Amino acid sequence: MQNSYDLVIIGGGPAGASAAIYAARKRLKTLILAESFGGQSVVSTDIQNWIGTVSISGEELASALKKHMEAYADETLVLKEERVNQVQGNNGKFLTITDKGSYESRAVLIAAGSRRRKIEAIGADKFEHKGLTYCASCDGPLFSGQDLVVLGGGNAAFETAAQLLAYAKSVTLINRGPDFYRADSLTVEKVLSHPNMHTIKNAEILEIKGDKFVNGLVYRDNETKETKEVATGGIFVEIGQLPNTEFLGNLVELSKYKQIVIDPRTQKTSLPGIWAAGDCTDIFYHQNNIAVGDAIRALEDIYVTLHTR
Repeated sequence: MQNSYDLVIIGGGPAGASAAIYAARKRLKTLILAESFGGQSVVSTDIQNWIGTVSISGEELASALKKHMEAYADETLVLKEERVNQVQGNNGKFLTITDKGSYESRAVLIAAGSRRRKIEAIGADKFEHKGLTYCASCDGPLFSGQDLVVLGGGNAAFETAAQLLAYAKSVTLINRGPDFYRADSLTVEKVLSHPNMHTIKNAEILEIKGDKFVNGLVYRDNETKETKEVATGGIFVEIGQLPNTEFLGNLVELSKYKQIVIDPRTQKTSLPGIWAAGDCTDIFYHQNNIAVGDAIRALEDIYVTLHTR
């Protein structure tokens, strides 16, 4: 059948791309499906933690990933820009349905990634990637020596603050709630002990301000109902991520956050024949380099599984 493959990979970011390249080298007949290739980091102006590259823009990284896949593209590896609507099947017979067609496969690797939960405030859209950012690992060093703000109250927010404290003049963490119950207490204690670390609680962000670049934000104190302003050179949003798993329905086990539950030794999901890697899974520490390694681990296990059935 023309639309039949050994493997369908869903997602075109670093995880999907690395799995596709390894699959092609192992001569697995593979289809990789993505609405666009590159992943979340395509919007970053300067990525400084992509191993082996001192500095690269998100667009350059996306282009490099796609070119690497295209170098292997033939009858064995096929790239298609299509939106996945549903995956059906089990026991080594799967059907992936997109907005343009349907594709059969013996295995599926889900590397669909996630999207950042966006801050809802006046000016947020205008200043996104102009001082309002969702990736401290990617963009943090660009704000060296400035007074910075982190929005959020969980572990990710405190980990971001800890990263920024290494080179920021100061960091102010602004939390919507009255406490930091979503963060580990030891992490909170350690980060808050830094002399350049400050917090604001019970704050609802109303507006992101600036000229060509962010220079402040306005919030409402939910206790006093006062409106206040904070001057800042950069705002880092850490209010959670939304995994791109809606198309799965109840096909595989999902966490309460709708992340795909996997065996971290193999990347297998709860349903035999489906693997997952990257930001759509329930692992800790979602980063490009980690996603690549996880996807390669998954591909190695997929290859062994398909050749021992």
